[in-house]
Order: sequence, then C-alpha cells, then structure tokens
Amino acid sequence: MEWINELLWGQGIAHSILLLSVVIALGILLGKVKIFGVSLGITMVLFVGIILSHFGFTINHEINHFFKEFGLILFVYSVGLQVGPGFFSSFKKGGVTLNLLAVGIVFLGVVVTLVIHYATGIPMPTMVGILSGAVTNTPGLGAAQQAYSDVHGAVDDTIALGYAVAYPLGVVGIILSILSIRSIFRISMDKEQEQLRLEDEKSNDGAKAISLVVKNPTIFDKPINEISGKMEHGSFVISRVWRHSNKRIEVPEANTVLHENDKVFVITTDHDINSIVSLIGETLDMERKQWIRLESQLINRRILITNPALNGKKLGELQLRKLYGINITRLSRAGVELLATPSLALQVGDTVSVVGTDSAIANVEKVLGNSMKRLNEPNLMSIFIGIGLGMLLGSIPFAFPGIPQPVKLGLAGGPLIVAILLSRFGYKLKLVTYTTQSANLMLREVGITLFLACVGLGAGEKFVETVVNGGYAWIGYGFLITVIPLLVIGCIGRYFFKLNYLTLMGLLAGSTTDPPSLAYSNATAGNDAPSVSYATVYPLTMFLRVLSAQLLILLFI
Repeated sequence: MEWINELLWGQGIAHSILLLSVVIALGILLGKVKIFGVSLGITMVLFVGIILSHFGFTINHEINHFFKEFGLILFVYSVGLQVGPGFFSSFKKGGVTLNLLAVGIVFLGVVVTLVIHYATGIPMPTMVGILSGAVTNTPGLGAAQQAYSDVHGAVDDTIALGYAVAYPLGVVGIILSILSIRSIFRISMDKEQEQLRLEDEKSNDGAKAISLVVKNPTIFDKPINEISGKMEHGSFVISRVWRHSNKRIEVPEANTVLHENDKVFVITTDHDINSIVSLIGETLDMERKQWIRLESQLINRRILITNPALNGKKLGELQLRKLYGINITRLSRAGVELLATPSLALQVGDTVSVVGTDSAIANVEKVLGNSMKRLNEPNLMSIFIGIGLGMLLGSIPFAFPGIPQPVKLGLAGGPLIVAILLSRFGYKLKLVTYTTQSANLMLREVGITLFLACVGLGAGEKFVETVVNGGYAWIGYGFLITVIPLLVIGCIGRYFFKLNYLTLMGLLAGSTTDPPSLAYSNATAGNDAPSVSYATVYPLTMFLRVLSAQLLILLFI
C-alpha cells in the first residue's frame, strides 16, 4: 500500500499531476455554482487549492513553480493573441473616449491602493495582491509575483492571499457599481436601447449594397475605372451589371463600359451612398435577392482565406477579377463587414464574398484556400516563436531614474506585448498567427487553471491564519479599491460624456477585465451591446493592469 501513500502524500510527478487535476476539476465544478445569480467561475480553482493546501495537500516547490509560471505564460500569450487584432483599432472613432475613461479607472485604483497603503501600513506586495483581486485581474497577480521574485529571489505569499481575500467581493462590487449608477441617474433601459439603436444607424459605415440605374450623361459609355476616378473621396465596388441591351447580368471588370439605363449593383458605405447616387444616376427599389434571381448564370459564394501565402497581401495584388472574371464585393473579419477595396490587406481567417460563374469561383477557391481543415490545425511554430520572443523581451532590464532596480516586463508582460504585436503585424513577417476561438480558449483556460491551482496550493497553508490575524480587513480595503474608481469614472462618463448606459456597463466591466460582470451586463441589456465597449477597452486595460502591478512592486518596496 506504500504506492497509494506515495501517490496521495508524496512529492513525485504522479502525485503533483494528480493533485493539480483534482484541484482544477473541483474548482471548475464549484465555479459553476451561482449565489444570487453570480458565480466565481474559474477563480474557484484558486480557492480549492487554498483549502486542500490548508489540510496538508502540497506539491514539490520546484514543480509548483514551473507549472505556475508556464501556466501564466500560456494564459497571457493567448490573451494577447485574442486582443491583439483589436488593440490598435480600439483607439479609432469613439474608442479614444472609452479608453481614456478606462485609463482613469486604472489610475484611480492605483491611487486608492496607495492611500490605503500609507494610511494602514499594509506592505505594498500585499496591497498589490488586494488590488489585483479587487479588480479581478489574474495577470496582474502573476506580474506582481514575478516582479517581487525578480527583486528578492523569493515569493511573497501575501500577494496571493490578498488576491484571494479581495476577489469574491470584487466581483460583487463591480456589479453593485453598475447598479448604483443606474439608480443615481434614474436610467430607463428601454430609452437607452432605443438611443443606441438610433446611434448605430447614424454611425454604421460597414459595407452597404444599393441598386442603381445609369442616368448621368457624364458617365455614359465610360469604363468603370474612369468613373471611379471621378469620385474625389469615398470608394465603391460595382458587383454586377444588368445590361439594358440584352437583359443579361455580367460581372464587370475595370474596363467594363456602362451605358444609359444599365442597372448596377453597388457595394459601398453609408457615408458614400449619396455621392455615388449623384455620380451614377438614380436608386432602384431592388434588393440583393432580386439580383440573385436574375443572374441564373452567376452565383455568390463566401470563401474562407486559408492560404498562408496570402497573409498580408493586398486584394488588388491578386488580380482575381482580371484572371478569373470574378468580383469580390465584401470581406468579413472578426464579424465586421468591410468593403473589398484593392488596398485592403488580407489575413488568414478572413471571409470574402465572391460573385462569378461556378467554374470561375472553383478556380478562385484553389487560390484562396477555403479549407477549414487548414484553419483548424494550430500554428504551433508561430505560437512557440512568439512565446520565445516574449521570454526574450520580458528578460531585458530597463533602467529608469529613481527606480533602484531595473524594470523587466517579466513572464507576464513580455509574452503579452509580443502576442499583441504578432497577432496584428505577424503577417509582415510571414507568420500565420491565426488561431480559432476554440483553440485560443483551450490554451488560455489550461494556462489560467494551472496558474491558479499552483498559487492556491502554495499560499493555502497560511490563509486561515492570515485572515484571523487581521486579514479580514483586506476585504473592506479591496471593496473600496473596486467601487470608488468605478463610481467616480462611471458618473463622469454618464454626466459629462453622455455615454449610453449599455456602453457604460461594458466599459466598467472591461476596465476590470471581469467576465462575470460582462455576462451580467449582457443579460441586463438583453443584447450584446455591452460587449462592444468591453472589447474596446479590454486590451489597453489588461496591459495597464499588468504594468501597474509591476511598477507598484518595484517603486514602493
């Protein structure tokens, strides 16, 4: 029976894997339990690890350290891949205002943390743990532990303990802040939803389809490329032409000539519709499905770009219209419809709408790929190149005046920044960084569960003692760190910037990188509107949470 004793209480590999498996499985199961409609989700893995560690279940320190750091690397790298494509575009249009408000929430959280630190004398490592738990930010916890370890060569367990104590009420505090703002401003959800609908109609610049009849004498008998040159601003794509002379549909080319009373099916943006109508002639009350019925000799098919050789190439470089007699009208990327202009750079995973004959489209499919199997195969080379570069960047010391120790991005910051950059610009290096949502989620969840399990098993031995000996006050401090920044910036966003409440809910959830509060916001809104602002501020917020946790450790210890 000695083998059972070794398996349950030993320090070997088998014991470590078994214990981690039990902690993760139980944590995920208990994380699904809802109390007053709120669950802690995957963070319950941390608490299960703490409980089992309190009762003597531990693993070898070196094994624990390896799994914890490797899990953190996988987690932050997959997060970077997820947020990278939208990181830079989040600063466009209304994203600047939302991101500035999110920065304000992060900054106020740091200020409140410093005030409590100086008022109570609680060590800064502990306060950073409380801060990370209060805003439910696990990468911040990992960054703080890594920064402390780099400086002192040891781990401070109070960082994880502060996180664990503050986390549960942090989730509740975020939702209470959202409810409080609704009560303060006496917000009507019906009015907010109607206002958002009207704003969307005004600002929607996605690909739009209109039917026109050629009536402008200045473009009679002129080729399409010459007609396009007459528009000083804006762009459009003529997808199909109905010839008045023979009543047939054809796919136009750049040198296709338009005649009086020809009908054209045009893809453009809302912003440019009036200019195009003035240029071509008159609008027709003719929908896309009517064109499809007319064009028996043509078909419209959506093709998935899976050919790695096309990554980063501009659509015009492929000359698909000239070579195959087809027309690409729209491109879909991450659920967003884009106008298929010649200057648009392609990425693996894009979907294009192609119009042409069946045989022509079959040939185009061979060029573009259209292979789901290829997309489902993970690009492991790109992933490990990125992780390796992240380790290199995270290990570089940066010296700043006034900081006694060189600053390193560490195991959290380095992979996060590299993943953001590669997911956005990797195609320029001929790297295919696309991963399916399911593959990214698997990588992320495996990483975070390993990290949380190891943190819990490492810190649980002192958890009860710490809470009994004054640690219970950390719960209140964490609650203050949660609600004060959210209420202040939430009121500013509503009163001064007139933000729609649905948008504001997503902003508050995103600035704390908290999925439970996002789920609550979406359920309250009855739609996915909060997810838009959540996704807008999430990338920058995640980066700032990691950076601020490291800086607090380096500057105030």
